[in-house]
Amino acid sequence: MRCAIVEREHLGGICLNWGCIPTKALLRTSEIYRLIQSAGEFGLRAENLASDLAKLVERSRKVAEKLSNGVAFLMKKNDIAVIDGTATLEGEGRVTLTGKDGEALPALTAKNIIIATGARAKTLPGLEPDGKLIWTYKEAMVPERFPRSLLIVGSGAIGIEFASFYRTLGAHVTVVELLDRILPAEDEEISRLAQKAFAKQDIAIRTATTVERLVANEDSVTATLRGPTATRSTARSDRVILAVGITGNVEGLGLEALGVTVDKGHIVVDEWCRTGVGGLYAIGDVVGPPWLAHKAMHEGVLCVEKIAGVEGVHPMDKTNIPACTYSFPQVASLGLTEAAARDAGHTLKVGRYPYSANGKAIAMGETEGLVKTIFDARTGALLGAHMIGAEVTELIQAFAIGKTLETTEAELIATIFPHPTLSEMMHESVLDAFGRALHI
Repeated sequence: MRCAIVEREHLGGICLNWGCIPTKALLRTSEIYRLIQSAGEFGLRAENLASDLAKLVERSRKVAEKLSNGVAFLMKKNDIAVIDGTATLEGEGRVTLTGKDGEALPALTAKNIIIATGARAKTLPGLEPDGKLIWTYKEAMVPERFPRSLLIVGSGAIGIEFASFYRTLGAHVTVVELLDRILPAEDEEISRLAQKAFAKQDIAIRTATTVERLVANEDSVTATLRGPTATRSTARSDRVILAVGITGNVEGLGLEALGVTVDKGHIVVDEWCRTGVGGLYAIGDVVGPPWLAHKAMHEGVLCVEKIAGVEGVHPMDKTNIPACTYSFPQVASLGLTEAAARDAGHTLKVGRYPYSANGKAIAMGETEGLVKTIFDARTGALLGAHMIGAEVTELIQAFAIGKTLETTEAELIATIFPHPTLSEMMHESVLDAFGRALHI
């Protein structure tokens, strides 16, 4: 099929330019910094360790730029027309175009149109970012000066990753969360372990707390907080990062005139990413949670294959989508939490295996963590996997493959895991769920 893409900002979107990729580059720097700080535990001596803020930010931006250039190459390689500008839907199968300088460009017509406009940081009344003292994720990735103290509003993946990065490099970090625990989308047992781990790193956690107001001073911010007992207090910090969620980029597209349904800032679609308007589809963050790049990419492939009439295309099962938080320690999950599985009526078998009992983890000096698996007691079906510890963002994929293949405990128990590896904990967790653990 002939294909054109209209892009108003930069190829690769938020994930590549201002999200997944550059943040992982920053977190890699903080990971190395943390390891060097622990050099003495490994028989090494490292002195006068210091960070260079300008260089670490420059490296992060270069990593993003390299991949953005790679996307441009793929567009050219696959003969895709790239149009720099803004598109507006004008009737079924037609879009009008405006160039970056505001000039009108020739309109386009197509039998099929896919909206992939992504999302942006959500703001709340009284908590508006100013780009200088009160940041969104964008400003947090390119600080001109390293803050001595930092208040982070929101404890989802974005907030927690920035908390890890800035705390590791020396900032005093406070995380404020409206709900009663951090990482609220994760299994409760895992989020409690994460909170204990972050507290040990001197990250201050204030749950069941609302940020009512932010006041920007000359070079600091004063926050008014309301705690669980409705008592008010103030907190002063050099900078504030707002990480209270995201909302879809649905404005200015012409959706209302076409009758496209938008709910809570996101386009409503069916299992094939169809909007309800003939020939109009939507994918990625603009259609709602989970707001993950790999979910968006899968939707893109699924949507186009359905348009092309490829046989054997299946709707996406959201319980097979892994979620990863690249903090220290890392957190990764798949499928149902223990509470959600019980609420769904399953009788459960739950297995756990600690990092402290794994040979590879001990050798690495990474003994803090847990692998937790959840099975249906009657069928043996894998319902969920929840992990905290070193490299769990890599380990989780093995469970994703198993769940996609509709594995039961029998196949996982019969699988041979290499030794010594962190992956052995996955095997032991499954064994533990069925009373067969060997090494604990």
